[in-house]
Amino acid sequence: MQTDIQVNDRTRISWVTTIALIVFHVLAVVALFNATWGAVILAFALHWICIGWGIGLGYHRLHTHRSYKTYKPIEYFFAICGTLTLEGGPVFWTALHRIHHQHSDKEGDPHTPRDGKWWSHILWTIFGEEMHSNTEVMGKYAPDLMKDRFYRVLTRWHWVPMVVLGLVLLAIGGWTWALWGIFLRVVVGLHCTWLVNSATHLWGNRRFDTSDDSRNLGWVALITFGEGWHNNHHAHPTSARHGMIWREIDLSWMQIRLMEWLGLAWDVQVPTAAQIANKTITVDAEPEVA
Repeated sequence: MQTDIQVNDRTRISWVTTIALIVFHVLAVVALFNATWGAVILAFALHWICIGWGIGLGYHRLHTHRSYKTYKPIEYFFAICGTLTLEGGPVFWTALHRIHHQHSDKEGDPHTPRDGKWWSHILWTIFGEEMHSNTEVMGKYAPDLMKDRFYRVLTRWHWVPMVVLGLVLLAIGGWTWALWGIFLRVVVGLHCTWLVNSATHLWGNRRFDTSDDSRNLGWVALITFGEGWHNNHHAHPTSARHGMIWREIDLSWMQIRLMEWLGLAWDVQVPTAAQIANKTITVDAEPEVA
């Protein structure tokens, strides 16, 4: 089944995206020659907030899959954190990921390695002019978010929080903080997220029987706060927990559990032991979710 978007059209370059990526990568290299301990700590903290909260807790497990519920201010805050990754607004990101699940590693998947390793990692963003420019069509895959004016506005102006953060960092810590807190941090975060699209569909272990090529890759899970347990996720996409056993460290799941304990999250979705056993294809799995 085709989507309304030509997701693998390699004839239409998104020049805005291409130029932005070139500038960010160049300045990320410049940042390496302008380092202070304060800037490094700042970059690590913002990586956790933007990738861990913005993508892991927000765009992915909350906005796309609705694997748990929380209060609207927290939901909005996570969405703002997500915009600080240079991965687009919440409607765009959610729609794109839902398309990925609908057509995973088949025709219509925006970033399957079957179209090329580098395509799945970065080239799909460069040749995504129609995806970037056609918010109304993309919104068909995120009708729940499109009903909310906050998400529509934030998607249209998704670059504003990044600019505001950059100006704040520039005012407080000068160019060093801006280079590390914006450019280097964003580039590292982008490649971490893109590795979920590419590496975890190429290498690693498969615990569950899924119709795609998704795999579990521990080192990707480490740098993405649990997103690298990708085969687990594709087998149980609405689960708030991606690391299904104790040795699969899933920091985003730990944070959701903490939110639940504090009364900030509820209706947290996890698969039952029977659901896990039904899809298990290796002896590497344990039958219960502990």
